[in-house]
Amino acid sequence: MSVLAQLATVVVDCADPAALAAFYQKATGWELGYSDEDFASLDAGGAGAGLAFVRVEGHQAQTWPEGNKHLHLDFTVSDLAGAVGELLALGASKPDFQPGEGQWVVLTDPQGNPFCLIPATAAN
Repeated sequence: MSVLAQLATVVVDCADPAALAAFYQKATGWELGYSDEDFASLDAGGAGAGLAFVRVEGHQAQTWPEGNKHLHLDFTVSDLAGAVGELLALGASKPDFQPGEGQWVVLTDPQGNPFCLIPATAAN
């Protein structure tokens, strides 16, 4: 089968694109590609699809574990506990509800979007 399309960027609706891009830039080490008050993007440096954030007026944050979830991101990490601690220090939150029986950790970014941290060994 021939490839018709390849994922280039995951775009996240949010209230403050620059602030959310800054959080994920610190979390991933990716380079800021562009930023203004309505849009910001991060370049994964050839490691796959990038991330972008677009301002949506009246944006409602996702709720976890129930409610208006739209999507979430999964990130692999080499040190799960260490990554959780560092991301909490950057402004992430850790919801009480944690599915997966300790196989991964769910956090929310500063604007309420859930994302998961998965040990790199579990992702292989």
